[in-house]
Amino acid sequence: MLNLEIKTKLSLEETVQQLKKFFGKGGLGLEVTGETPQCLKFEGGGGHVTATLCQEEEKTRITLVTQEWDYQVKKFASGLA
Repeated sequence: MLNLEIKTKLSLEETVQQLKKFFGKGGLGLEVTGETPQCLKFEGGGGHVTATLCQEEEKTRITLVTQEWDYQVKKFASGLA
């Protein structure tokens, strides 16, 4: 299990779109099993990825928690930083 926190200059909405593009259909193909304006949960392949988002001044803080998708979460995070 991996718990990773990053900050990006992307807006909350842009960050949500990037998460869906990377982890959802067209990306890794995980299923969105939960969605609120500040939280997305993806499941598939025997694991899950949960992203919790918080707008902080001019940045968005993302907390990513995953099981079985550690490499992919790190790859996503490095692309945003």
